[in-house]
Amino acid sequence: MNYLKNVFKGVSKPLIFLPFILACVSILMMISTSYKNGINLTDRTVIVQTGAYIIGAVFVVIIANIDYSVFADLEKKLYIGSVIFLLTVYIPGLGVELNGARSWINLGITTFQPSELVKLTFILLFANYLTKHRYNLHTFKDIMKALLYCSPFLAIVLKEDLGSALVFGVVWVVMIFYAGMDGKLFAKCALGVALMVPVAYRFMDEYQRQRIDAFLHPDNLSIAANYQIWQSKTAIGSGGFFGKGLFQGTQKQLEFLPVRNSDFVFSVLVEELGFVGGAALIGLFAWLLYTISKVAQRCKDMTGKLIVIGVLAMFMFQIFENIGMTMSVMPATGITLPFISYGGSSILSNMMAMGLVISVAVQNRGMRFEKKMKRESSNANFDFDEDSSSTDAAF
Repeated sequence: MNYLKNVFKGVSKPLIFLPFILACVSILMMISTSYKNGINLTDRTVIVQTGAYIIGAVFVVIIANIDYSVFADLEKKLYIGSVIFLLTVYIPGLGVELNGARSWINLGITTFQPSELVKLTFILLFANYLTKHRYNLHTFKDIMKALLYCSPFLAIVLKEDLGSALVFGVVWVVMIFYAGMDGKLFAKCALGVALMVPVAYRFMDEYQRQRIDAFLHPDNLSIAANYQIWQSKTAIGSGGFFGKGLFQGTQKQLEFLPVRNSDFVFSVLVEELGFVGGAALIGLFAWLLYTISKVAQRCKDMTGKLIVIGVLAMFMFQIFENIGMTMSVMPATGITLPFISYGGSSILSNMMAMGLVISVAVQNRGMRFEKKMKRESSNANFDFDEDSSSTDAAF
């Protein structure tokens, strides 16, 4: 116990207790979605979710006690290992297809989604890259180099899982903008991407195009993907202000609501706990995001700031996309609701991400940051161009 007190000494308390509260909500929702004639604590979803949180808590303690700067020394190994790990989904007998996406591997007793873990290594790798190149983000060529650095991750994930690819893309954009990308250049690139969307649509898989069609034509019930959204909106609307009561959701019990323990778990929560329950959960998320942003604000070195910003962007987008999806505000992409949706891969990723945030908070307290500042300075070699007034950092 004293060891844990020393590890988390000085860490903002919400970083500790908010994930615990969200874990309780998640497990309660797993009990609810498996509820039929009574509470079933031996249901697989309840056991897996509880086990994932216990293992995740162990990882939080381990990662929180690691100096995150050591990951810079492992850059090449992490990069190659992450790409190989993503490619394991194509190994016959190991990779499996679930819900239209071949993004899982079969571990025998359970399945695991490599992209969930690689989200974190991606953040670590890109934070290290941007720290080295933060003075070289003012030309289109610089941005293309940064995109090329991350292209293996984006290409592999985009091929099979549009939802995860969107998460990677949003994290990339937020991190590079925070690192100092020129604002006008950012606007031009954003416009270019927007103009490329119709072209990209033609190369998407059928199930991906169907989800976009459903979003653009929400009243067209002939589009199969709209069935899920209509049932979700029905569940949310029927919950009213206070809800139907815990375990009493009819859309869930009559199995009208699909993927109710994962993609549409928020719909179950609002049907049973009403607007009050939904607002309370969103409030908890807002508090967590605010607390994480304060860690980035107080961090004294660029690598740590970018790691926390990457985690913040990942959580923020997934929360907005998942909740928006349940109400037809965003297209259905299969993105899980952080800390709440069913899935061992997702829960482990979320908890490990919190471990990284706490690690940054821990390592930047007191005098520990001085070591990182010296390390960061030694990694950035500056070349002064006689014909330019700007200072560029070499790779």
